[in-house]
Amino acid sequence: MLVVACIKQVPDTTQVEIDPVTGTLKREGVPFIMNPFDVHALEESLRLKDRYGFRVAVVSMGPPNTEITLRKSLALGVDEAILLSDRAFGGADTLATSFVLAEAIKQLHQKNELAAVICGRQTIDGDTAQVGPGIATRLGFSQLTLVDRIEDVDVVSKKVRVRRKVGGWREIVEAPLPALIAVVREINRLRYPTVPRRLMAEKAPVSLWDNKEMKLDESMVGLRGSATQVRRIFSPERVKGEILGDGLNEPEDAANLLLGNLIEKDVLYFNSNR
Repeated sequence: MLVVACIKQVPDTTQVEIDPVTGTLKREGVPFIMNPFDVHALEESLRLKDRYGFRVAVVSMGPPNTEITLRKSLALGVDEAILLSDRAFGGADTLATSFVLAEAIKQLHQKNELAAVICGRQTIDGDTAQVGPGIATRLGFSQLTLVDRIEDVDVVSKKVRVRRKVGGWREIVEAPLPALIAVVREINRLRYPTVPRRLMAEKAPVSLWDNKEMKLDESMVGLRGSATQVRRIFSPERVKGEILGDGLNEPEDAANLLLGNLIEKDVLYFNSNR
């Protein structure tokens, strides 16, 4: 059976700058990394391979330089790497992105029986946590989010049991396969590639699927297939704080001063009739 890991190449957010004139990200010289949540999704896919003998394919949609990130996944032990890259896919929101990824997974499912699709909880550049659930909805798969442990996969009865981290508690959930599993960082500790596998990954093939290969309706992908568009990215202005009642000694006086200030600024409304 096959496990598909969905990963995304994202800018290293510690070094991202915003152009104050255009309001867009400065991409020149910005290093790119594998989305930190997706790194753990990839690791969990490989653990399922170690545990159950599954075959692992990694899929990513992005520009041509995403091949570098895919080769890193090959160095960790992935069996097949697929890059979904075409100018028609550019500018996609989560709706259009989940469509392209779901169609790619559907094609893989036609060739190999699929056990699960594993992705990170969210990406650090978009922070929407919408693509994973979008893939599950499009494919009609079981949807398991916030997973911090895969308890068991029963390939005979085709069921998976996971533990979900929900708020301040955890719950055990069982669902039929195939399933979409979105994981949190706490699910595992990462492995490191060996030198032989790194050398192998440099020469291993990375399959390129453009729209000539996938034959998707271009009105469903990229900007044309996106229901939302980012108009502007900007850093919020930082307003200097105001010190009220410097020197007040009694908490009650400080509270009354703060309350009066909020009412004066129309942040709070005081009804004198009550």
